[in-house]
Amino acid sequence: MPSLSPTMESGTISAWNVDEGSAYAAGDSICSIETDKATIDFEAQDDGIIAKIIAQAGSDDIPCGTPIMVTVEEEGDVAAFKDFVVESSSAAAAEPAVIVEEPTPTQIEVPVADTITTPSPPPPTPLLASSGERVFASPRAHTLAKEKGYGEISALRIVGTGPGGRIIAEDVLNYDPSSAPAITTESVSTTAASTTQAAVATPAAAAPLPEPVVGAGFTDYSLPASALELASRLHTSKQNVPHYYLTIDLTLDSLMDLRTNLNSTMKLDDEDNSGGITVNDLLMKAAAAAMKTVPAANASWMDSFVRVYDSVDINVVVGNGSSLYAPVIRDVGRKGLKAVADDVATATSVVDGEGSDPTSVPGFGDVGTFTMVNLGMFGVKSCAPIIREPQACALALGVIENRIVPNDDAESEEIYKESVMMTATLSCDHRVVDGAVGAQWLSAFKNHVENPVTLLL
Repeated sequence: MPSLSPTMESGTISAWNVDEGSAYAAGDSICSIETDKATIDFEAQDDGIIAKIIAQAGSDDIPCGTPIMVTVEEEGDVAAFKDFVVESSSAAAAEPAVIVEEPTPTQIEVPVADTITTPSPPPPTPLLASSGERVFASPRAHTLAKEKGYGEISALRIVGTGPGGRIIAEDVLNYDPSSAPAITTESVSTTAASTTQAAVATPAAAAPLPEPVVGAGFTDYSLPASALELASRLHTSKQNVPHYYLTIDLTLDSLMDLRTNLNSTMKLDDEDNSGGITVNDLLMKAAAAAMKTVPAANASWMDSFVRVYDSVDINVVVGNGSSLYAPVIRDVGRKGLKAVADDVATATSVVDGEGSDPTSVPGFGDVGTFTMVNLGMFGVKSCAPIIREPQACALALGVIENRIVPNDDAESEEIYKESVMMTATLSCDHRVVDGAVGAQWLSAFKNHVENPVTLLL
């Protein structure tokens, strides 16, 4: 059972999204895991095949670190695990990571190997990689290992400091073969040419962060696991996705008038209504409406095909620094403006001081089909955002400001007029959304923003 949030200790599998014996690719949702606070998708880090599902959907609460499935790399290895069972032992349930031996052709049941012991306080646990064992590492880490002449990461003794012990690029850059940690024979046992690993993840530490370290002219600040995970994902996405950017100016006069009228109407009809519809809510609704006009932008690159989604699920970026979150607002296209505003208000409560635990926010940790980030509050005019894989687009909104523009009123004697304007920049994955499609989406978005009555249809 993977730890999908800093405070997660156990979870229940609500549904398996990949069947036993079926293949999956990196980024696919293997299963949906329900905690006491949210339901989160468990995404694959590498390609593979599920050989055996150990924990069935709807079973009792499973502690983090308990094996829930067995994965293999080759389809021919699936049959060997048809009758595989995990030997129950208190030691196996207590440890965060388990390596499972692969059976020989005459052996079906495979005993659980000795677990990797981590001292407390725990230093980074070495990912033992002898005998061709499968190791979890970022694509950049694999590339760096080959560029530096180390060969395959699976042949090295590198300490993984990424989420769940994953090897990241910095680990390879800091790797010193002469000082690499020793491998003990008790730490891992492998007997077959093709190695299989139970899909488990090391639980994230819930302990408070260490105090800042003050040096000569600098101060080092530790980051929470969520910030490290975000940094790792954005770094990988920037390398893997062929980004390009389109920018457009939006006239918000009609949008601002509609917002004023809607909020005034709600206050007349509901005296207890303390919230209201924001400009950001209207722009989010306009983005969802543009997806209906140009559905090709609401898609993902799946290596050999493109997946187009029916629902527009928007990740809205809130907070900053190590408290940066991007909860997802589900099915924005089919919701009314008030429902969208309520969902966004709940999501932003974690940075407004109304909530202390971000994992309690619906959609925390989930990946939608599109991302929006609004930097207007900081006075930023435009921004080129990094696309969050596996999404194909991300939209950045700039500051709302009054600008002098040419007067399009033929009956007016004034050559120029003052209008409320905003600059929006769309980042696109060129593998999914080419320049023409991106331009069509921005044109549809601009039309909905400047004619906001279309949002009520």
